[in-house]
Amino acid sequence: MAMFGVIVSGRLVQTEFTPISDRQFVTTIPDADNINHIVVFLTGAVPFPEGTAGQVYFSWPDPNAPPNWQLLGYISNQKPSVIFKVSSLKRLEEMGDYSNMMFGQSHIVHNAQIGISIEPIQNIQEGPQQNSAEQHLNFAQKMLENFMNYVLSYSVTQAHMVPDPTATYVPLSTVQNWYTNFERRLQQNPNFWK
Repeated sequence: MAMFGVIVSGRLVQTEFTPISDRQFVTTIPDADNINHIVVFLTGAVPFPEGTAGQVYFSWPDPNAPPNWQLLGYISNQKPSVIFKVSSLKRLEEMGDYSNMMFGQSHIVHNAQIGISIEPIQNIQEGPQQNSAEQHLNFAQKMLENFMNYVLSYSVTQAHMVPDPTATYVPLSTVQNWYTNFERRLQQNPNFWK
């Protein structure tokens, strides 16, 4: 009987987890590039053993590298389902030196994977916590994206411009260069604007 299930929006429920050991299980999610959220849950057929819960990990697809496991959070008998946002997780090249061998795999995979590791409750971690620098960086990036989308919504070609002596025009390429430079500086030092 299946202990775990995964739901990806627009797809059938997935309950096929491959045991890697008696405490670690993995499932593959094909075509994961456009996934925003996933739901991981206990099916109810088999509960966790007393005093344990399941750490949930996610690995983004990267055709040129082995899996890079990122902690999402946990599920337990008291918390049998969780929705995780995976669209904002860092890609492999941004992760640095994290364990690629967590679930015994070192070969290159194209599909995303979910790994669940059954652990004693006292070892369970909540999931990734953002520090204030990361929060500032995320806010600034979202603000810049919103600004660019707003500016682009008013763009017109020169052929469609109506002369207006009271308006000031700025080439869109200038705004795009500013955006690129600002984002680069944010990535180098999230606090540069202070």
